[in-house]
Amino acid sequence: MFAVSPPLSQMPVIPPGGPIPGLERFLERREPGRVPPDNGFQGDPSLGAQPVAGAMPAPLFTFEGPSNADNPGLVNPPDPNGDVGPNHYVAMVNLTFAIYTKQGSLLFGPADIGTLWQGFPVTDCTDLSGDPIVFHDHLSDRWVLSQFTTRGPEYFNCVAVSTTPDPLGSYYLYAFSTGTSFPDYPKYALWSDSYFITTREFDPNNIESIGVYAIRRKAVVNGNPKPKMVIFHLTDPAYLVGDGLLAADFDGKRLPPVGGPEFLLGTMDAGGVDGAPFDGLNLFEAKIKWDTPKKSTFALTHQIQIANFDTIFPCGGGRGCIPQPGTTAKIDHLGYRQRPTWRLQYRSFSSHKSLLATQSVEAQAGLSGMRWWEIRNPSNPKLHQDATWQPGDGVHRWMGSIAMDKHGNIAMGYSVSNASDVFPGIRYAGRLKTDPLNQFSQGEAVLQAGSGSQLTTNDRWGDYTALNLDPTDDCTFYYINEYYVTTSQASWRTRIGAFKFPDCQ
Repeated sequence: MFAVSPPLSQMPVIPPGGPIPGLERFLERREPGRVPPDNGFQGDPSLGAQPVAGAMPAPLFTFEGPSNADNPGLVNPPDPNGDVGPNHYVAMVNLTFAIYTKQGSLLFGPADIGTLWQGFPVTDCTDLSGDPIVFHDHLSDRWVLSQFTTRGPEYFNCVAVSTTPDPLGSYYLYAFSTGTSFPDYPKYALWSDSYFITTREFDPNNIESIGVYAIRRKAVVNGNPKPKMVIFHLTDPAYLVGDGLLAADFDGKRLPPVGGPEFLLGTMDAGGVDGAPFDGLNLFEAKIKWDTPKKSTFALTHQIQIANFDTIFPCGGGRGCIPQPGTTAKIDHLGYRQRPTWRLQYRSFSSHKSLLATQSVEAQAGLSGMRWWEIRNPSNPKLHQDATWQPGDGVHRWMGSIAMDKHGNIAMGYSVSNASDVFPGIRYAGRLKTDPLNQFSQGEAVLQAGSGSQLTTNDRWGDYTALNLDPTDDCTFYYINEYYVTTSQASWRTRIGAFKFPDCQ
């Protein structure tokens, strides 16, 4: 289904008003969130002595993003994400979005995500449904905003593509059907000639599969009402696809090879429930032939063994895993999900190509950290870096997002908390290109300290965050995540901040 919206700046702003009735119960039923039992800490040989404080640059500035005050009917999780363009920052959470200048002045919203689809023939897209993703297509200077639908019996990925570089302008509106399968956890990626969507789908009998959708990029950027699409569905064996795959999301000016494959990545833990033969990364290739779409192919190309990692955190059989000060309530760790967290960044340099990914793990016994990987030359892959960030200070680090600037410096943002004096907040750490491999030698910086804990009965924290590069200099990182100011039931806020390494100009 297709339509063209009026300019967003001229559309009525639908104020957020909470989710559709029964949404949270529906999502918990359709995406049951099994948490495997912990079998004890298996050790992490990739963990090394690393600094907490150091030379990591302080934020250039930070500003408030959307908060739960904008969503009085929603408890959690917020799923904070955003992206930066030449002149704007666009943030999305469950179930709202907002548009800012790059320095944080609010230009639009926070508004109900359904604002974008007012008058659209697929009225499900106007619902407060969620799992949003926004990204900036720096190849065409366009904005892409999305959410799934939850009404059924036919489900959709609703995708809005700006008709100009201005996110306050008009949008090409699409609804891509997933049939009778609910497309949970949709994740998007920019490739040279395609947009990719990966999903974790549940059919009417709650049978799970992984969906991979390729959409011809030029068609949707130019407003073609019927863009070509290629679809793959993956099921067994479960350990190959886990709880979801990420498609490589392209950053920088060096395009992927013309006619080359898109790369997709999954993780597997031999200590998980899917029967993986070893701890590893599963690398897939999608070869899309837009002139002859039926000849497109999708295949597992490489399995990469990694140092032992333990994704099954001791959560006591539920999602309550990470402790907080002043309460016995704990919050979701997410590592047990057999998938890397948003994004899988792709970069091409003159000497090599890199994929970056991360996932929450049990880094030390009962202490969460972030495992991260750099894979070089993914068509003939080499595991260049395989490390866990946890400096051993008793602070849990989880729900990360990782990226690399144009010089090869790496940064990662994440959530932090402990049981005594670190309330749920936001930090980031990193390394210079010249630092020793597998080390975040620049240490850690605080983007936003928390001052309250989350009191809630369902334990949910966000499911993903977003670390992105400013396309104007390809040096400045923008990060969005959630935190708490006061100890309360579901009064999360989001904070957006920018920073860059001094050597990147």
